[in-house]
Amino acid sequence: MNLLAIASKSIRQRSLASSLTALSVALGVTLMVTVLVIHGVVQEMFSQSSAGYDLIVGAKGSKLQLVLNTIYRVSQPIENLPYQYYEEVKEDKRVKLAIPMALGDTTEEGGFPIVGTLPHYFAQSYSYGKKFRIRGQVMQGKWHAVIGASVARQNNWDIGTKIKLVHGGMDDHVHDEEFEVVGVLAPTGTPNDKTVFAHLSGFYLMDGHDKPMGEALDRLKLFYPEEYGNMTVQQLEEKLKMEDEASHEGETEEEHAAHAGHAHAHSLPDELKEVTAILVVMKGDTIGQQTLRSAKFSAELSEGVKAQAVNPAYEISWLMQNIVGNVRTIMIVLTAMIIVVSGISIFVSIYNSMADRRKEIAIMRALGARRQTVFSIILAESIVLCTLGGLVGFVLGHGMVFIASPIVESQSGFILDPMKFEPIELVLLPSLIALASLVGFIPGMTAYRTDVAKTLGG
Repeated sequence: MNLLAIASKSIRQRSLASSLTALSVALGVTLMVTVLVIHGVVQEMFSQSSAGYDLIVGAKGSKLQLVLNTIYRVSQPIENLPYQYYEEVKEDKRVKLAIPMALGDTTEEGGFPIVGTLPHYFAQSYSYGKKFRIRGQVMQGKWHAVIGASVARQNNWDIGTKIKLVHGGMDDHVHDEEFEVVGVLAPTGTPNDKTVFAHLSGFYLMDGHDKPMGEALDRLKLFYPEEYGNMTVQQLEEKLKMEDEASHEGETEEEHAAHAGHAHAHSLPDELKEVTAILVVMKGDTIGQQTLRSAKFSAELSEGVKAQAVNPAYEISWLMQNIVGNVRTIMIVLTAMIIVVSGISIFVSIYNSMADRRKEIAIMRALGARRQTVFSIILAESIVLCTLGGLVGFVLGHGMVFIASPIVESQSGFILDPMKFEPIELVLLPSLIALASLVGFIPGMTAYRTDVAKTLGG
């Protein structure tokens, strides 16, 4: 009979104690595997969500808050920018693509965030080499919307559904206007899955989305003091009225009557529009050129009091290293301590059993078993218990992720892959074997030193 067979038989003879010690190892490994897999998914989600854009332009304030609000739709917007500032950024010769974002509203059902934007948002990759896939089409009309996969599933919405928005997250103020769903995004594993994208033109036409004249003028004076610095509210009203009349010159009486009856729905001046943030992709044939231009562009925008340009990848990297990474480290240390305690329980279990097994060991020695063989059997018991516990822990850990994945996805939009393995998991089993060898050493030495004559003679 080989060493493993003898060790397994000994474990079965102490089935209850062996099962409990192996279970303690399994629970420690389960927690560690769960922490590693979930952290890996979160890190990948954060990294890929910010990888599609070089810069985020927004109002002055917290850089991290700007990224979290714009990309991940959490936290509150810092402040808004004039729509004309978006036009200015878009026309910059160094900018390849500028995508306006207007946030603040939520859906009436489910409370999903609304993003007012333009169709070319979906032309840009949401991560390196990953393009949006849409069933249906992107929004073309001003009352069109595209919804994320999680929104469609949880609200049971599909193409053709009419949806209403809650103004600024206030449950008691539901807009009368409706958007029609014309497209449904395929799952991306990013916050886009839990977002409704409304055409920016329609977003501006909703009641309360135009900036009050006085507030709009104050903002314009800050950004464009030469043009608006000495202007009064009355002068701005007159200016907008003249521009509106000029835009309708040459219309027929029927067209003019139609516009007069729907003035708000047909003409919202740029001066009264705002954007929460602007997603920017820089020109450049190489990543190095894009990075250099991003740095210069960011430095220029961030001078003064107007706005700031933030590198989303840098801010998310800081978040992962200094906050999420620290939490992960703490969790790994705690689970490692659980595994060490489990190893100690294996040591105690085997060591306490030595008193009852002295005669058995002495008989084995009397029948010709060498000291090294006896030592190896005890060591094998410790390794078998740790290895079995570790394997069960691996299965339980990924099983927990499998069970939790639909719950996490519905609550946060994160897509957890139960079969995803983190490279550090490969270190766990060898570490468990090393731990088992360490805790089995003293009981093994106790068996090694058993005095045959004294034990059998007693």
